Amino acid sequence: MGMTHSLNASLLNGSPAIDVRGLTKTYDGDVHAVRGIDFTVAPGEVFGLLGPNGAGKSTTVGMLTTTIRPTSGVARLAGYDVATHPLEARRVSSVVFQESVLDRSLTGRRNLDVHARLWQVDSHAHQEHLAELVEGFDLGDILDRPVDTFSGGQRRRLEIARALLSSPKVLFLDEPTVGLDTRIRHELLDLIAGLRRRTDMTTLLTTHYLDEAERLCDRIAVMHSGAIVALDSPQALVARLGDDLLEVRVEGNAAVSFALLRSRNVAGVDAFTLGSTIYLPLATASAPRTRALVEQLLPTSTMLTRPPTLDDVYLHLTGDALAA
Repeated sequence: MGMTHSLNASLLNGSPAIDVRGLTKTYDGDVHAVRGIDFTVAPGEVFGLLGPNGAGKSTTVGMLTTTIRPTSGVARLAGYDVATHPLEARRVSSVVFQESVLDRSLTGRRNLDVHARLWQVDSHAHQEHLAELVEGFDLGDILDRPVDTFSGGQRRRLEIARALLSSPKVLFLDEPTVGLDTRIRHELLDLIAGLRRRTDMTTLLTTHYLDEAERLCDRIAVMHSGAIVALDSPQALVARLGDDLLEVRVEGNAAVSFALLRSRNVAGVDAFTLGSTIYLPLATASAPRTRALVEQLLPTSTMLTRPPTLDDVYLHLTGDALAA
């Protein structure tokens, strides 16, 4: 009782909804899935873990949702340590995993009812909340059908509604739109974006879709090979690459051309390459001079100037394109 009161008081004083310090997960002694990551998420914030499959995103969510035990480090949800107080951490959170956990033989309503009983949701509160979720998630016409008859997008909507029945302080969405076609994916993104307008819940989203991260998240942690290589708002991350980006497509060996630009101080530490293309971040004042030098040093190249994107940020940080 005293612990609960203390935690509630600390939340009112602005303590993080998610607090991660030195979190690691190692398998079989030398497979480092997560390598000592640190981040905090404020109450009400939408926070993204961005990276390709294998970056460590789902392992991180697994540790935060108590399904994977950390090798070392500390992670807390609303003040509860996920390793030492896993039941309390589960009670203040909900998760929508990549793989569906719905019982497809049951109706949508029956899936929600079973979940509410498992989480000991008060029956009166359950009925009120259920009515809100059915309307907000547009489930009314399908709720009494077997889940096996639902489309992929309908199942996803039901899964998120199910996760919200217990009114969690923290919601985890692990790759929520994987496998959905483009139209359904964008409909679901609209629905997820609407969650923040209706609740003060904290949301942690993992994705390898750049548009999802940019559209939904207040801040993004870019993950690569189990580590966080950058953490900031989408706008601030993009701003790191300057006002514009000069794309230089070269003939022959791009590495040789890149080395030449480096030796002449045309390509700085923030320049990078992919295939036969060299990317040079530009400040507005230096753009004309940089273009002129590239034309002089690489006369057979073709050039394009454009604003930088989050995709460029990921490429610059990791050396790899973020494939969908």
